[in-house]
Amino acid sequence: MQANGPQRLATHPVIRPASSDREEAPSRPHTAPRPKFSLEAYSPENESAPELQANGASALKRPPPALRAKTDLGPRRELRNGSDDGTLQGDEDFNMRHGWESQFRSDEHLTFLTQNFYMYFTDKRHETGGIPKDPNASTRVHDWRMKDRLKTVSAALELCLNIGVDPPDVIKTNPCARLECWVDPTSPNGGPGHQPINQIGKNLQTQYEQLSMRTRYKVLADPTVEDTKKYCCTLRKSAKDERILFHYNGHGVPKPTPSGEIWVFNRNYTQYIPISLFDLQAWLGAPSLFVYDCSDAGLIIENFNKFVEKHELENAEHRRRDPEVQSPNYGDCIHLAACRKKETLPTNPDLPADVFTSCLTTPIEMAVRFFILQNPLPSGITLSDAQNIPGRVSERRTPIGELNWIFTAITDTIAWNTLSKPLFRKLFRQDLMVAALFRNFLLAQRIMRVYHCHPQCYPEIPQTHNHPLWQSWDLAVEMILQQLPDLIANERREIEYEYVHSSFFSEQLTAFEVYLSQGAAEHKVPEQLPIVLQVLLSQVHRLRALVLLSKFLDLGPWAVNLALSIGIFPYVLKLLQSQAIELKPVMVFIWARILAVDQSCQTDLLKDNGYQYFISILNPQTALPVNNSGEHRAMCAFIVAMFCKDFPQGQVVSSSPELMESLLYHIADDENPLLRQWSCLCLSMLWVNFPEAKWVGIRASAHQRLCERAIDPVADVRAAMLHALTAFIGIPDLTDQVAQIEEFIASWLLVMAADGNTMVRRELLVFFSTFVQRYKTRFLVAAYEHMVEEVELFSQGKAKDFFDANLDTITRPSSRSLNGDGPLDMKPISQNSVYSAIWKQVLSMSADPQPDIAQNADIIIDNVMFTLLDSPLGAQAEEIMDEKSQSQMQSTTMQISPMKDSTAQLSQPNTRPSTPPSPIKPENYWTSGLKRTASVAASLRNLAFGSPSIPTSPEKSQSLRASLPGPIAASRSRLPSEWSRPPDENDRHPILSYQQAKFPSPRYFKARNQSAQAEIPLKSHFYEWSVEYFREPQMKASEADEPGSVDYNQRLWRRNRNDRIILETQPLKEQAGSSRWNNSCGFFSNGTQPTKMYFHQFEDHLIVTDDRDSVCVWDWQNERRLNRFSNGNPTGSKITDVRLINEDDQALLMSGSSDGVIKVFRDYESPKKAELVSAFRALTDLVPSNRNAGLVFDWQQGRGTILVAGDVKVIRLWNAGTEICTHDIPARSGSCVTALTVDQLEGDVFIAGFGDGAVRVYDQRCRPAEAMVRVWKEHRQWVTNVHLQRGGTRELVSGCRGGEVKLWDIRHERSLRTVKATAGTQRTLSVHEHAPVFAAGSDHHTVNVYNTASGELLSTCQPHLSFLHQHRGAPIAATTFHPHRMMLACSAVNDSHVNLFRCNVKKEHGGETVLALS
Repeated sequence: MQANGPQRLATHPVIRPASSDREEAPSRPHTAPRPKFSLEAYSPENESAPELQANGASALKRPPPALRAKTDLGPRRELRNGSDDGTLQGDEDFNMRHGWESQFRSDEHLTFLTQNFYMYFTDKRHETGGIPKDPNASTRVHDWRMKDRLKTVSAALELCLNIGVDPPDVIKTNPCARLECWVDPTSPNGGPGHQPINQIGKNLQTQYEQLSMRTRYKVLADPTVEDTKKYCCTLRKSAKDERILFHYNGHGVPKPTPSGEIWVFNRNYTQYIPISLFDLQAWLGAPSLFVYDCSDAGLIIENFNKFVEKHELENAEHRRRDPEVQSPNYGDCIHLAACRKKETLPTNPDLPADVFTSCLTTPIEMAVRFFILQNPLPSGITLSDAQNIPGRVSERRTPIGELNWIFTAITDTIAWNTLSKPLFRKLFRQDLMVAALFRNFLLAQRIMRVYHCHPQCYPEIPQTHNHPLWQSWDLAVEMILQQLPDLIANERREIEYEYVHSSFFSEQLTAFEVYLSQGAAEHKVPEQLPIVLQVLLSQVHRLRALVLLSKFLDLGPWAVNLALSIGIFPYVLKLLQSQAIELKPVMVFIWARILAVDQSCQTDLLKDNGYQYFISILNPQTALPVNNSGEHRAMCAFIVAMFCKDFPQGQVVSSSPELMESLLYHIADDENPLLRQWSCLCLSMLWVNFPEAKWVGIRASAHQRLCERAIDPVADVRAAMLHALTAFIGIPDLTDQVAQIEEFIASWLLVMAADGNTMVRRELLVFFSTFVQRYKTRFLVAAYEHMVEEVELFSQGKAKDFFDANLDTITRPSSRSLNGDGPLDMKPISQNSVYSAIWKQVLSMSADPQPDIAQNADIIIDNVMFTLLDSPLGAQAEEIMDEKSQSQMQSTTMQISPMKDSTAQLSQPNTRPSTPPSPIKPENYWTSGLKRTASVAASLRNLAFGSPSIPTSPEKSQSLRASLPGPIAASRSRLPSEWSRPPDENDRHPILSYQQAKFPSPRYFKARNQSAQAEIPLKSHFYEWSVEYFREPQMKASEADEPGSVDYNQRLWRRNRNDRIILETQPLKEQAGSSRWNNSCGFFSNGTQPTKMYFHQFEDHLIVTDDRDSVCVWDWQNERRLNRFSNGNPTGSKITDVRLINEDDQALLMSGSSDGVIKVFRDYESPKKAELVSAFRALTDLVPSNRNAGLVFDWQQGRGTILVAGDVKVIRLWNAGTEICTHDIPARSGSCVTALTVDQLEGDVFIAGFGDGAVRVYDQRCRPAEAMVRVWKEHRQWVTNVHLQRGGTRELVSGCRGGEVKLWDIRHERSLRTVKATAGTQRTLSVHEHAPVFAAGSDHHTVNVYNTASGELLSTCQPHLSFLHQHRGAPIAATTFHPHRMMLACSAVNDSHVNLFRCNVKKEHGGETVLALS
């Protein structure tokens, strides 16, 4: 889920979410902010609260931001302070229309205009449409869990020393190494009967117990073959399927044989007896862990694997004879050997004789001894001091404990960075004993290779002796040894000395922080991650480590999986038992990231009541030590939702009235939309297939409180509310109370069908499909009666009346009974019921302008209709369909023929249809196997709305309107009827071959397989889409915020380009008011008849729409067509207006069509990338008008407002940030709205022109009933256009069909100036945004350009026509000015060419005066 609502380009070219608490005018759009997460907590080092913000660490400073290029909304400040041409020299001399000059004397207002720019329709929900990238991401099985986790439960410690007798194949030096387990077997110390081998065995067991206390140890001192076999078999029997450790010390016996046999003794200790590895495998079984401390130890591993293959062959033979026999996997064994084959153990007297065993079991003593030997210090510390470091290994705050802690962190980190991840998990995470031995084995690799021994292991691991982290280890040892004399003296109470703790962990955390700030973007694995894991064990550094860990997890699922594979989960699970309040925010953040990636952690939360940690935070009374507590509670709601998702045990333990009340309380939190959204979704997960929780919700009036969110300003919250109510309905025990509640919910949600957001309408259809499935029989009746009603209307010749009637208020009685036997004078059963209303609404949504919404509605209708055809009413339903098909064909013939009896066919002027005309179907649609093979939904739409199979050409449509009787045609005005009609109503376009362009569908749209069965209820993907928000980085700045990134550089370039265009064109705007505009600078063929044109402010784009549904994008500089695509209009409608939004950055194309639909397209200039971003029906009650006003709209960028009007009695204001209609302002006119213009700076005032010639001014700050503040009725004919300049002197210009152009000031009751712009009919009127000029297109093939201030005619130009064009007097079809450049585009009727003219202004260039294109 990315940021919600409009996005803002602030003082640098960065898109960021516009938050509801920003300091700005209260008229800014209410949006859906996506919070920047911060985790504030108190640390001992700093009393201030370190925050995790979107740009990383709070201490890091970013480079100064780049300024945004701004649309030149008004006179530039620098020009007023001193301009080259002497105009606007001072504020006192500067006058602006409407009293708005005060706006430009306010530094605060000008700063706000130049530094704030909001982006619309660029959120994640517009890019994805609410469809998740991977719906199964959270339920996918991850490999970080060790499914085959083992324990080493038993150990056989076999010591073959035979003290006093050297083996025959070993020649010892003198002096030589003698210590075994730090015991000198030749020492005379000890009383009578003292046996050194017993002390050695006891020490060895003690050393192993430091590694694993739970393992049962058995010491075998100088054992025989029988003893070895006996104890090995006994250990395997007791261990069952767990691991056994076999430690072999062969210092008193010969080296292993070439076949790998190891030596023991006979009972009299007179002979060495070999033990075959084959026998040893059979006695110990698998899994097993072998440690070989003897010379030629590598030979044992080599032969062991050969015998494993032999065992496997025997096992295969046994399985062949008996498939059910169970045999051990002898290959599941781990080996650690002291040296390679043909290598002899070191005999250095400074080392113990069992140096390998000492490295494995007492690593700190061996590491310190090795450091002293390799780095003699001047302090005089001896080898004996290495064993006198104070403290206990298990206490991390003592010197020896801290050194052991550092050693564990370093060896873990070396293994993490060296081994493959599967091998690391097997050796370092599967078994505690194995992990401890392999950590110490890395030390043995480092130490023993100095003495010409190379320890071996199986599975093999790389050499790690030269890893850079060993230098950090040497430093830590040196710091300890430096303090050792003082520490020993302190223990003797000779001096007072306080141990100085190592800075190793704090330095490594700093290195990890540097990685997060620089290297994390490339998904590079951090070397310090295992160290961070170890730091969590320390209370001193725990908070800092958790904060850094949360930053790392915020990088995405790859980081979460990495942290889980290193073993972070047991630590964060254990910390849920902590009551430390400062840890709560960061723990909530970490768990949200983990559950977003791996849902299987539900069972872990259930253990020890870990889920209560988050439920308690959801309580509004719980305090959190952060400023953004609402965001952390939203994460808690997400965690509880994931805990309940597909987990009945989680639902049971979470369905408490207290949690329900907390969630319902947060739903009303207007400050945090993320909290509202996830409170709804948490309720949804509680209710899914869990009736007990639904009854808890009923008792808390949850459904009523959720329905109040139907008009929530955030689309995500509205969709989440629908998701929750969809889960709420469906209690198995369908009592009257339950049915009443569900009917209440369904009737309340009907209004949301007019929502402007695609995601919300999709969720509404999911709810409708669930409701239809639950009450299927009632909807069968509603569908049947609806068809009967249609047939009755058509059979009575009232098809037109049916189209114009409000389907929700039809009360005509049906004359056909349910069984089809004959007429029955009674009202339909489903009349005025919620089932009938929903059925008609689904029919309406099957004609939704968004393809996937219409397709989902089709599925619902198909399912109901197929069920109806299979029901007892199936025969009657088929008969009605056939009858309706015949009636429709007759209706089509009627529509394309001249009207003979218009009074019988026309509806009343005041009726409003609740549903728009549907997209057309192929011509042979009804004859291609309708009832069982084709989509019944499409058929039913034809039934409901009468889509003609023979499209009506525009010419025939015009002639149809021309044939209307006079009294009805003039019903809105007392003026002559032709004065109140559009100037183009009598245009005749030749019927040429029209190549249909491709419609740019949304990227996520997948066409339905028509052969697949229509199944309901529909499946929602909104929850999975919402979960993606917690898999995406929230603390990290977006790519466009990072200086040097591609997006940043592109925006920086666009900013510079925009500034350059504004600076180049600013001096030319005053000259344009006195120069000629007849210099042709471009001429190209559009291929179709241009009707509307619009220039991009900064790109070289000219948008041209034709008289049907095609949109062409031209590069006017190179006269090259960039793209052509279809707007997707139904037959008989056309594009009535077009705008570009977000022009300061990457613009989107917004189009409005005469069927009342607004559509927004992304990448409109690219044939491959163009796609539909959003489409919604802005006018749901559009009157099919003979005056052809259709839909007119204007776009206000500052507020993100779409003003829509037309053949309706209201002017509707849509907020692009919330995607809902915010105001219905009464037009207070009986005529249709023909033109709209809005103040582009403040956005409070807008002006509308009407078909009767009136011009009205409205102020949004007033109540809707009082919004009209001024009306002028000086025009007497159809207002061609009305336009309020965004720059210059802010002139308000209007023109009417009669040729008059008037200038207005909203403070005055009369016009300031009237110009007779055209002699005949005025076809078009265009006003330059900044220059004091306007252009009027006439019906005599001329475009007249006038000065707005003086009314002086500057020039007259005529568009060029094609070479063989015969109509030299063709009217002008379209005109438009470039917003900044001094350029005019125009076209003529019945000609596909677009003509570009420029103003003959002059500018200085290198000392010469040249003509300026701009």
